[in-house]
Amino acid sequence: MSEGEKTRLVAWYDEMQAVHGRLRQALELVRDASDDDGPSASGPVTDLLVYCRGFCTALTRHHTAEDAVLFPELERRHPDLADVLRRLRQDHGMIAYLVADLERALDRATDPVASRDAVARHLDGVGAIMESHFRYEERALGSVLAALDLRAPRREVLGPL
Repeated sequence: MSEGEKTRLVAWYDEMQAVHGRLRQALELVRDASDDDGPSASGPVTDLLVYCRGFCTALTRHHTAEDAVLFPELERRHPDLADVLRRLRQDHGMIAYLVADLERALDRATDPVASRDAVARHLDGVGAIMESHFRYEERALGSVLAALDLRAPRREVLGPL
């Protein structure tokens, strides 16, 4: 096996970890915006809305891509992963529910202090479940993804990040 082939074989696990890392960073940006009391050119509530909507969209699109492309492919190649993939899909559903609640809190964001407090509570919930999900997914699928020879665009498999 050439070095190029070996690099391709480990790329899917590396790519998943990179996407998860970017989503973690995006969550921190949103948290920083929700904690920001200082003046901003657009205002702290506007910054929070922009960062949070972007984070919600990116997280949702990542999970949608996994559900549509990655998980069916893994299920086809590794039927023994059915229970793991079912649990990961359930996590995606729970996270989608929490993201929807977060977005409803954003829709009500008018008072800067009350909005930041409400959004911060929702972010804590999304962040806790997201982190638990990412760790489980990386642990449960790491070796399978490290050996996965899937010829598909990364964007279709893991989302746009």
